[in-house]
Amino acid sequence: MFYSIIVPVYNRPDEIRELLSSLTHQTYTSFEVLIIEDGSDILCEEIVDQFKDILKIRYYFKENSGQGFSRNFGFTRAKGDYLIVYDSDCIVPPHYLEQVNSFIQVNQVDCWGGPDKADSSFSAIQKAINFSMTSLLTTGGIRGSRKRVSNFHPRSFNMGISKEVFEKTGGYRITRMGEDIEFSIRIKESGFNTVLIEEAFVYHKRRINISDFFKQLHFFGRARVNISRFYPKELKFVHLFPVFFLFGLLTLPILYFISIFWFQSLLAVYLLYLFLIFSSALIDERNVLIALLAVVTSITQLVAYAVGIISEFIRKLID
Repeated sequence: MFYSIIVPVYNRPDEIRELLSSLTHQTYTSFEVLIIEDGSDILCEEIVDQFKDILKIRYYFKENSGQGFSRNFGFTRAKGDYLIVYDSDCIVPPHYLEQVNSFIQVNQVDCWGGPDKADSSFSAIQKAINFSMTSLLTTGGIRGSRKRVSNFHPRSFNMGISKEVFEKTGGYRITRMGEDIEFSIRIKESGFNTVLIEEAFVYHKRRINISDFFKQLHFFGRARVNISRFYPKELKFVHLFPVFFLFGLLTLPILYFISIFWFQSLLAVYLLYLFLIFSSALIDERNVLIALLAVVTSITQLVAYAVGIISEFIRKLID
């Protein structure tokens, strides 16, 4: 089985160096790599050249069109039986392709996704962000868990499709704002199966400070509403939880002047929830600093996502 790995990149040459370095350690070696430079000002071509004697690798530069259409650009030029997409800020463990290939040998797979984890080399804030993005307490398990193995919407930071899936679906229809969710839904509607391969995880670096993390989650919130333009049923209660979280926070100071009882009751709910986040992060990471930061990143995540949803709803109504 031959695999094609497609990675769009925009002004992030250092991330590409780390990603390509991780791919040189794959225990399964029947693969190629296509780096799609999406109109960057800071190019990674010289870095890609450093790996040409180690990896089967091709570099393309194209005008900026966003990550979705850049992946399509790579799909049309790929030679693999299966096409894998990563974000440029991912590090791939040595066993990734071996785990995928073993799974495919015994299961019928059209499309798969895998989880994301924090590498031991990540900073404390990166580990806290990873916890917030993967915890059942903050995302409701929608980003990948054993319960959702057979009903899973792969995300494009770590996603694979068969060549047939691309040929039948035509790839991404939108290039930003939830393009991977839209693509996953359409894959299923086309009669293909989507699965979670739990062992096929990547280390996802994401953002390295609270400000950038807020901007990213604000965009994710907007993207969820954008997806509802195509698939209204895909905006579910679990996606609106951050809105209720934000509404409750804004209600607290009002309740303080109206009813001390209700103020104290709601405050207790919030404190219990944040304590559960702290305790869960402490158990996972065994580090008090990371657990404390996880409380901060979880609040940031929920508030930013809620603001994104609300702002896009308003934009949708105006349009």
